[in-house]
Amino acid sequence: MATFMKTKNRTNTNHWNGTVAGRPSTRSTGAEIRAVAWLCRHPLFLLLPGVLLAATLWWGPVPPGATLGGLALGLVAWWRAHPPTYDRWVAPRVRSCWRRWTAYRGRRWARMLSDCELTREQRGTGHTLVPRVLRVRAVTPSIDTLTVRMVRGQDAETFTDRAPALADALGAHRVATTRTRPGVLTMVVERRMPFTAPVPPAPLPATADEVDLSALDVGDVETGAPFLLRLRGKHVLTVGRSGAGKGSLLWNPWRAMAPMIRDGLVRLWVIDLKGGTETDRGRPLYHRWATTGREAVELLTEYRDSMKDRQSWMRTEGVRESPISRDTPLELLVIDELAMLTAYGDRTDVRECLRLLAEVLTQGRAADHSVMGYVQEPTKDVVDVRDLFTVRICLAVTAASHVDMALGDGARDRGALADQIPGDPAHAGIGFVMDDRSRLPVRFRAGWVTDRDIDELVARATPRTADVLPFPTDTDTEIDDRDDERGEEHAS
Repeated sequence: MATFMKTKNRTNTNHWNGTVAGRPSTRSTGAEIRAVAWLCRHPLFLLLPGVLLAATLWWGPVPPGATLGGLALGLVAWWRAHPPTYDRWVAPRVRSCWRRWTAYRGRRWARMLSDCELTREQRGTGHTLVPRVLRVRAVTPSIDTLTVRMVRGQDAETFTDRAPALADALGAHRVATTRTRPGVLTMVVERRMPFTAPVPPAPLPATADEVDLSALDVGDVETGAPFLLRLRGKHVLTVGRSGAGKGSLLWNPWRAMAPMIRDGLVRLWVIDLKGGTETDRGRPLYHRWATTGREAVELLTEYRDSMKDRQSWMRTEGVRESPISRDTPLELLVIDELAMLTAYGDRTDVRECLRLLAEVLTQGRAADHSVMGYVQEPTKDVVDVRDLFTVRICLAVTAASHVDMALGDGARDRGALADQIPGDPAHAGIGFVMDDRSRLPVRFRAGWVTDRDIDELVARATPRTADVLPFPTDTDTEIDDRDDERGEEHAS
């Protein structure tokens, strides 16, 4: 018994410091050790002052001062002389460093996370554990992208739940978070609305070879990069209330692939159940056009039969992917006011249209038969085939629940606040789409298309028309001058 008690005492008691084995020490890491570890992570913080000090001791204060002054003067001259290259190469790096040191480190960052209940207390030592920012990227003045290492016991949902409070603490418009890898998340901080002016419409390519159907430039994303829409092999559903700018996502893709429409490589099948008011201006572009429920059923039947014929041809030729040519073009079905086709129309027509549309959405991808639909209300009662669309876009909507219906569960919690987009014309065309890799919502603005832009598209892209105008290769000013000269000749 005595032997057992001695063994137990030796096992549980550390005679060197009097603490019980297995319990963590109450002492925190020394400040000098933390400082050395920080310098190892940020070597330039010590290297640059050391280089300047060495240069000053070696050459005196004038050469290093002149070098720094010349560098600063050169950056200012670059900033004033050529803003596009400066904003691309220099501004993001300067902005990222500034934001990291002024907003996302030190006591200010720790106090803010503590106020938002995003810190944890280490047991035993009482030390406050603060999530650490690993990287800051401020590509544009309005968007900061942070890579944050969470403390043990936290997960991405912890930050998602506190995102509104975090946005208010940062003075930001919104904060979106997503898990990048174990223990690390990506946080997108939108400091202000990125779109202060309308985006120009998609430019008209000169030839069909310049068109990439997997990356149609139809606007800008919030980082300043082009908003690229993949059309081939995809079915696109656009959700937005009245006045949200759905027309911008109807006409811009057509402008981006205009030479292919002109050359017969893309054929447009258009259903407009608002009596044709939205699409009448582009009527010469269409292969088929329907404006009533009965006409829509006939058009869908013909479109489905076209898909079946293409599938039969592919089986005969032994190909899995149809090449795009004049004999086998991309067949694009465009449906404006999809709800009239799937819910609100004549019941007999609705049932038939739903059956045909479901068949096309499930089988049309390989046969180059794509669908673009536009609807105001994305509920299952209205769009029963909603989940068959492979690309979904959400413009301004009237209810928060519509965001998740359009973009998927949890999209609004991750920052897709489409229900908070103002409904005035100044914000038309602004919306969200989910990034395929990060699953973060990306805000974009589609190009603003005027009646004049539509008329230009019709004049230059109408298929099989002898007097089609050439595609623009000069500046817009020169094009406008030629149009004005033709108008004066016609008037005379």
